Amino acid sequence: MEQEVATQVIGLGGTTDFSLIQLFLRADFIVKSVIIILIAASVYSWALIFEKYKLFKKIEKTTTSFEEKFWKSRSAESFYNSYTNREKDPVANIFQSAMAELIKTKSKSSSTQSARVSRIIEISADKEIKLIEKHFTFLATVGSTAPFIGLFGTVWGIMNSFQSIAISRNTSLAIVAPGIAEALFATALGLLAAIPAVVAYNKFNSDSKKYSGRIENFSKRFLSII
Repeated sequence: MEQEVATQVIGLGGTTDFSLIQLFLRADFIVKSVIIILIAASVYSWALIFEKYKLFKKIEKTTTSFEEKFWKSRSAESFYNSYTNREKDPVANIFQSAMAELIKTKSKSSSTQSARVSRIIEISADKEIKLIEKHFTFLATVGSTAPFIGLFGTVWGIMNSFQSIAISRNTSLAIVAPGIAEALFATALGLLAAIPAVVAYNKFNSDSKKYSGRIENFSKRFLSII
């Protein structure tokens, strides 16, 4: 009788097949939800990683090009009038905002003009950095929480395995193997989502700090010439 119950328990879904698809299909609602959440988080994380990689590669190129053209120009005003900024470079955006304020406050005293331009540069720089660092929080959140979400699925799967033992009254490995496999699958997905997110967050956060320093350096040099 016990053998018949064991056969029924392990016979559902063909537990001899331990492919990833079968592990997902055999899992209960909770474990399936954990797996779907982790897969979705991993996919979105990779999309962000590729997006930010392309962004930093682009702004490194456009900012270098802008600075070379700017420092070779005869004057900031003539360069401002001729520059189109088609590539929407962050440093170029800051420069254009500052020049627009500079031209608008020509009638003001030099101290007032300098203070207002400095304030505009600060606001514009903060805006550009926030755009660059957009979605960084998501990568950090996935990196810190995905392993625990996977661990929750693991614990739940192991609980189901013990329930299978209790129902069948059979301690055979064949009874607990499916549940343990599903549990380990959830853990693996948690790590798969977390590791790239943590690595990417650290890399992009470092790149953002370097670019912030570049913006600050340009801002100081620009203020010194006006």
